[in-house]
Amino acid sequence: MKKSIASIVAEANQSGEGTLKRTLGPINLILIGVGLTLGAGLFSITGLAAANHSGPAVTLSFVIAALGCGFAALCYAEFASMIPVAGSAYTYSYATMGELFAWIIGWDLVLEYSVGCATVAISWSQYLTKFLGSLGLYLPPQLTLSPFETAKLADGSTVNGIINIPAALVVVLMTAILIRGTKGSAIVNGIIVFLKVGVVLVFIALGWQYIDPANYHPYIPENTGTFGQFGWSGVLRGAGLVFFVFIGFDAVAASAQETKNPARDLPIGIIGSLLVCTILFGLFGHVMTGLANYKEFANSGAPVAIAIEKTPYAWLSQAIILAILIGYTSVILIDLMAQSRMFYSISKDGLLPKMFSDVHSKFKTPWKSNIILCIFIALFAAFVPMNVVGEMTSIGTLLAFLMVCVGILILRKTDPEAKRPFRVPWVPVIPILGILTCIAMMVFLPWETWLRLAVWLLIGLAIYFWYGKKNSKLNDGR
Repeated sequence: MKKSIASIVAEANQSGEGTLKRTLGPINLILIGVGLTLGAGLFSITGLAAANHSGPAVTLSFVIAALGCGFAALCYAEFASMIPVAGSAYTYSYATMGELFAWIIGWDLVLEYSVGCATVAISWSQYLTKFLGSLGLYLPPQLTLSPFETAKLADGSTVNGIINIPAALVVVLMTAILIRGTKGSAIVNGIIVFLKVGVVLVFIALGWQYIDPANYHPYIPENTGTFGQFGWSGVLRGAGLVFFVFIGFDAVAASAQETKNPARDLPIGIIGSLLVCTILFGLFGHVMTGLANYKEFANSGAPVAIAIEKTPYAWLSQAIILAILIGYTSVILIDLMAQSRMFYSISKDGLLPKMFSDVHSKFKTPWKSNIILCIFIALFAAFVPMNVVGEMTSIGTLLAFLMVCVGILILRKTDPEAKRPFRVPWVPVIPILGILTCIAMMVFLPWETWLRLAVWLLIGLAIYFWYGKKNSKLNDGR
């Protein structure tokens, strides 16, 4: 069964007890998109993608990922202007492909935001460790790494991690801020985003003149004989790995029900944030791989620190790391917000227990959902390595974008007369290109990532048939 667009919009326009407060404008939305996008992908995953897959051609990986995102962003913008409610791709799928597909994509987005938030929290922990070390404060590596990671000590011995405590703690702190209200969170995020963009611009401006052209040769390193390790297959795998950083505009769409004028402001927020971030990503990746050889970034969660040390401004390294630490908090904040709004929408439809859509009487936020997600994500951040959660986020993001592109094709066929304040140009070409790009990048991800996605979706299907289908408000006519 499908939900009609009219009924979805009618629900969104309700007011009073148990509803979200509309406080966000177009600038807030662009800052939300930029705040989430300028995060772990730029300051940590970029180094891992360059060292293990793309080499200096990581810039091409970003261009390919951004191209796929551009197609999907246009589709998101049309949906967001038509169906301005919380839930993003989940709600769009409900209106075009029915409840089962909506549940699948919603459950997929749960994975996307949860592990994306955990990825950033883990990188935050690594930068914190490096920053404190420069001040002579050394955290025990056993308490800053997952049980699946090791660290080499100064005496040459190797120790295993036990739990990443800083990563878990930052998730708890951001959840506390988020529970107090979206408007306050948006103000905090806006301040942090300006700081992050400033860090990126300073890095590009200072680093550009110290680029060593030798670091770009070979620009695309020869394939090692293993699929995905350098060569063009490595460039495409790198694109798949860094793709998750572009989930910023999905978070913009998820904020629809708290937007003052969603039909106008959501397309501005989605497309605006994508344009800003694509330009910054290309310049940043070019400078970073020009300052240091890509091999130096292997197994490092703090590649910016490595690159800046190649300039006479090494003294700026600690200031930049501190700014990155502050900037990461906005990414975690927005991830947590988008995740809880996803659960809010699913719960309002009856597919999850009511507590996930319970709104705090004073703060008007889904506080119970925030707390439950905080526990789940904090455990992920404490016990799972960053490369694993990064790949899981990418495949979840790609699947969501693919479904949104498919949804546009379906809705143009089934409801061509529907009001569309924003229209995707050149349909069906743009949605089809988005579908093909997403599939191509999914194919180039490791098979273990596909296996984890399959297991996650099977768990989701079990929950749907055990609880969601029985309690669905659509199925029982409510």
